[in-house]
Amino acid sequence: MTSIKKSGQAELIVLLLALVLVTLLWAGTAHAGADTTFNTALTKFTDFLEGSGGKIITVLSLAGGIVGLASGRFSLGQVAIPVGVGVGAGTGIPIVTSTVTATI
Repeated sequence: MTSIKKSGQAELIVLLLALVLVTLLWAGTAHAGADTTFNTALTKFTDFLEGSGGKIITVLSLAGGIVGLASGRFSLGQVAIPVGVGVGAGTGIPIVTSTVTATI
């Protein structure tokens, strides 16, 4: 009975090795950065955030800070967060885009 069990294991190992070999021979070459599938979406989204979208996000953040100030609780974060959002929307997006493009 143990010889049948060992024989089954040997057949399974041979089958798995054959499967790995076929997969390796069948696989194509992958080139990072050669795919342009999402370039249109990336361009539109980047343009939106660098343009009117970034301005809208900054204004909404500033409005939230003003509402917080009007409610009587003052915090430096209510001023610093809208400034950080504005700087991030204006300069952060090109930096992130160029870093991702260079990495990929």
